[in-house]
Amino acid sequence: MLIHLIALILGVIEGIAEFLPISSTGHLIIAERLFRLTSTDFLTSFDITIQLGAILAVVMLFGRRLLTSWELLKRIVVAFIPTAVIGLVLYKIIKQLLGSPTVVLWTLGIGGILLIVFEWWYDEPADARENLETMPYRTAALLGVAQSVAVIPGVSRSAATIVGGLSLGLSRRAIVEFSFLLAIPTMAAASALDLYKSAESFSGDQWGVLLIGIVVSWLVALVAIRWLLRYIRSHDFTFFGIYRVLAALVFAVLLR
Repeated sequence: MLIHLIALILGVIEGIAEFLPISSTGHLIIAERLFRLTSTDFLTSFDITIQLGAILAVVMLFGRRLLTSWELLKRIVVAFIPTAVIGLVLYKIIKQLLGSPTVVLWTLGIGGILLIVFEWWYDEPADARENLETMPYRTAALLGVAQSVAVIPGVSRSAATIVGGLSLGLSRRAIVEFSFLLAIPTMAAASALDLYKSAESFSGDQWGVLLIGIVVSWLVALVAIRWLLRYIRSHDFTFFGIYRVLAALVFAVLLR
C-alpha cells in the first residue's frame, strides 16, 4: 500500500537526519506536506514515536559504555532534566508547532545561517575537553538547556547540543558522542509520553505503519551514526549549514 511506502521513506529520512544537525522532525514535516498527507493526531505522533528506531541504533552502538560508566550516566541525567521539564510544560504547544511547515522553513534557514557563522567564528582550542566522565555538572546542565531549544521544529536537537558543547569547551568528537547519548532519554521520554497520551486511538493498520517507520529508521540510523563519526574527523559542520539554507529555499518553492 502507498501509506506503507511513505512510512518507509519517512523512516529513511528520520534515520539519516536524526543525528545530523539538519532537523529530522523538520524534514519529516516538510516531506509529509510534499506527500500531501493530511495533518492528523496520528501523523504528529508518528513524527515523535518514529524516533524509537534511532534510539535503538544509539543503544546498540553506545549503550554498553553508558551502562559501564556511572559518572557519564549521571551527567546524561543532569543534561536531560531541563529538556524533560520544558517538554512536559510545553507538550501541547510542541504538538501544535509540529503541524507548521512555515515554522520549519524559518528555523531551517536561520539555523543554517547561524551554523555557518558559528563555524566561521569557532576555532577549537588545543585543550578542548575529550573526557565526558569528568565534564562539570554545570556544563551538562547547560547542554540540556541548549538541547531544549530544539522543541521548536526545524531547530535540530543535535545542532543545538553540538553548538552548545563546542561553545562550552568540549571537543568536536566528545560533544557529538554526548549528543548521541543524550538522545536516548530525550527521545525515549518524548516517545513514551506521546504513546501514553495517544496510543489508544491508533488502529491496527496505524501500528503497522509506525512499526515500518521505526524499523527502517533504526537500520538507517546505524549507518548515519557511523558515517558522522568518520566525517567529523576532518570536517566541521559548515556543509550542513549551507544545506539547511538551500533546503529551506527549495522547500519554500515546492510548498507554494
